[in-house]
Amino acid sequence: MLTIDAQVHAYERNHPGRPWLATLAGPAQVSGDDMVAAMDAVGVDGALLVSPFTTYGYDASYALEVHAAHPGRFGLIKPVDPADPKVADTIADWAATDGTVAIRIMLNRSSQDPADPGINRVLAAAARHSLPVNLLVWGRLEQAERLAARNPDTMLVIDHLGLQQPFAPPAPAKPFAELPKVLALAAHDNVAIKISGACTLSHEPFPYKDIWDPLFRIFDAFGFDRCMWGTDWTRAVALLTYKQGVEAFRLTDRLSDTDRAALMGKTLARVYDWSPSRA
Repeated sequence: MLTIDAQVHAYERNHPGRPWLATLAGPAQVSGDDMVAAMDAVGVDGALLVSPFTTYGYDASYALEVHAAHPGRFGLIKPVDPADPKVADTIADWAATDGTVAIRIMLNRSSQDPADPGINRVLAAAARHSLPVNLLVWGRLEQAERLAARNPDTMLVIDHLGLQQPFAPPAPAKPFAELPKVLALAAHDNVAIKISGACTLSHEPFPYKDIWDPLFRIFDAFGFDRCMWGTDWTRAVALLTYKQGVEAFRLTDRLSDTDRAALMGKTLARVYDWSPSRA
């Protein structure tokens, strides 16, 4: 079964040549080599490598280095700045770069206005270059819904179930409280959703059986052809191992083989028009 992780991060130790902007939750370093080793250990074929905004802001240079060192294993995603008047040029350059598959907006750090010119400029430019736009929408679900309606030709991908997720234990008392707002996004055909970091919302140990009923409400609303599994490694390191994040979905009896294959790779390959390959 093709297995593709919808979100992982890689970064170097903090050093003067590429200084961190802030400290990301996780180890002092997770290099591209480290990430590939973790994937190989549990049979993950490839992953979407999201340049970590906390660490590097809008600079995706390390992600590009990782891709060059491990061709075929990672599709690349970088955050872009909607407030940058030259953001359309940035997106055009990114679309022309080998290995890139999408861009990302940290919506929780941007204007709250669904009509914001910068955000809509990003979404229009992404559509022109056939790039999906990943949205971090914590606290901004209503805005995301209105952006989807305003930009029907842009594929929007909701990060991390659209729900606030912890960086360390414990999980929120009511982790799925905003689920109705997430489900409302399914009405828009141009919205897909990453089932990434879901295990961090569990109140139970592995295999996290309490997440499945709310997850199936998402699956029923969006369909497995718009849902993509992911671990959000390394943000989740304080809550579970990489292997646990994979096997909770690979081994559960709550998914049919067909649905598991779609959730853990096939849907992602179609949405991002990318599949991993071994060099």
